[in-house]
Amino acid sequence: MNGDQPLLRIEHVKKYFPVRKGLLAREVARVHAVDDVSFDVLSGETIGLVGESGCGKSTLGRCIVRIYDLTDGSIWFEGRDISRVSRRGLRPIRREMQMVFQDPYASLNPRKRVGSIIGTPLRIHGLARGSELKTRVQELLELVGLSPEHYNRYPHEFSGGQRQRIGVARALALKPKLIIADEPVSALDVSIQAQVINLLDDLQDELSLTYVFIAHDLGVVRHVSDRIAVMYLGKIVELSPAEELYARPIHPYTEALLSAVPIPDPDHSEKRERIVLEGDVPSPILPPSGCRFHPRCRYATEICSQEEPPLVAYGTRGHLAACHHPLNVERTPAAPALAQTGATSVAGSDTRRVSDPSRRRLGDQPDVRLRRLLNRRRDHLGLGRAVVEPLLERLAQVLAAHPRGGGDLHAGQLGLDPAHHLWRLVQARAHLVFTHAAGRSPVHRGQA
Repeated sequence: MNGDQPLLRIEHVKKYFPVRKGLLAREVARVHAVDDVSFDVLSGETIGLVGESGCGKSTLGRCIVRIYDLTDGSIWFEGRDISRVSRRGLRPIRREMQMVFQDPYASLNPRKRVGSIIGTPLRIHGLARGSELKTRVQELLELVGLSPEHYNRYPHEFSGGQRQRIGVARALALKPKLIIADEPVSALDVSIQAQVINLLDDLQDELSLTYVFIAHDLGVVRHVSDRIAVMYLGKIVELSPAEELYARPIHPYTEALLSAVPIPDPDHSEKRERIVLEGDVPSPILPPSGCRFHPRCRYATEICSQEEPPLVAYGTRGHLAACHHPLNVERTPAAPALAQTGATSVAGSDTRRVSDPSRRRLGDQPDVRLRRLLNRRRDHLGLGRAVVEPLLERLAQVLAAHPRGGGDLHAGQLGLDPAHHLWRLVQARAHLVFTHAAGRSPVHRGQA
């Protein structure tokens, strides 16, 4: 795959479900489950999809892996349009993209043993047989933290967290590049959620996986995601780097979602305004005109019910939102149009229209990204502030020396021993941390 191409590109995807009535089952209406959604996912990235139940998150995930056929739009995987590929033609593509389903109780066949469940993808694709198949399945069980002795057990003999690990092992069997995780921890206890999330983090570092992480828990999504897309009634209303979304929400719906996230500090929690949305979610069969959120929005005006707001870019960090009355934004004059992207650009106001929000610059906040990565692995690696802070300072110096991403990354630039496990961790994620601000291909991993 070309370094300038995303691993996954979704362009104007629509998925409508027909509503049929009568003896002849005539179509009388359509459920607009996903309606004109576009975004890119870079290799090694985790993008979170959040929103209320029924907003289209899971439907979009199933469209990506082609469980559902599209009503309109296209899906590109590794530079190839797979939106109209036949079922037979999808077989080799399915080796590269897999799905972890939401319910660990319903997604595993209760009549089959674990060895058969995990080994089925390997048999279908002709990758292993006999003793080789059993060995490979036992390796996968160990990879996800289960015992090889579990090979002959049935799903009902496991807890919910263990069942979800089996689902993860099945998704990893074919060594995919992309995994769609459809609310993989929503049915689990909080303590078990942490175990599964840490497992997914570790597997991403070890196997260079790319995730589309679907959830409704904003705390979980913040922990695992590089970017977050907020969906409402079939549309993306905001797309932003994870930390910036929490620090500077632009869409009123995102503001309301964040106000519902519990804060462990009781003093801070009492001072925070709790935004309660009035009314019910409109029907996806007859979505509102204009902005779909306007019937529940406390900032709505007449234009909100008349015109649908375009997806607009604010600043230079790839923060997009679709709102006529954006929050946390300073109004500034419009800048000249960008003919090469088909977009109209502004510096900080709502007049930048992005018809193809394809380029996401992951390197705008490299210190934040690396800090999140190191903090997640702090206990495992035995890291302390005395190690992390100097490393981040040297990282900033390297970026200043290579503002356009030129050159290779070496252990010596960060003051690390090439044999140190911390260097191997940073090197494994350097293609994301060092993506330069111009949105082109990232810095290649150098040889120390």
